[in-house]
Amino acid sequence: MSTPNQPPLSPRERGRGEGIALDRATHPSPLTPLPAGEGKNGLKWLWLSALIIALDQLTKLLVIDSLTLHEAIPLTDFFNLMRAHNTGAAFSLLADQPGWQRLFFVAVALVASGIIFHLLRKTQGRPLFCFSLALILGGALGNVIDRIAYGHVVDFLDFYLGTWHWPAFNVADSGITVGAVLLIADSLRKPS
Repeated sequence: MSTPNQPPLSPRERGRGEGIALDRATHPSPLTPLPAGEGKNGLKWLWLSALIIALDQLTKLLVIDSLTLHEAIPLTDFFNLMRAHNTGAAFSLLADQPGWQRLFFVAVALVASGIIFHLLRKTQGRPLFCFSLALILGGALGNVIDRIAYGHVVDFLDFYLGTWHWPAFNVADSGITVGAVLLIADSLRKPS
């Protein structure tokens, strides 16, 4: 048995009985539209994406104006501000390629951003899910701006232990990482 806002039960779900219908009634899908006037979609979180993009671009401009390539300013025993350029993906994946990866990473990020925008538009009643997606969207678009404007991503946060350095990253990367961790946390939560 399905409600007006739920898709009909699949044959497998029908075979398991009314438990599925009861579960769907008490835990609707986040992509199921609510009746008019009952909640707002996740697009209200786009302010967070815009904030990540603005912080990312501002900090990168400050680094470009203040540091030469590979110049580092030690701030603690484990952290430098350092200007680095990354033509690859996370951890410089594919950075050694002849240049095709620039267009590839821009295309992947734009497709992912479109999917995230669609999910935000359709999702209602899941603030952590929407918060996570907004962080990821802001980070993805922040790095896309770099790839289009410079042909590489500007990284500047350099954490290290002794002589071992974590790959340098930026505010956009931080948004993507925190968003991904929160997205996993949201998926592990039991519906209330």
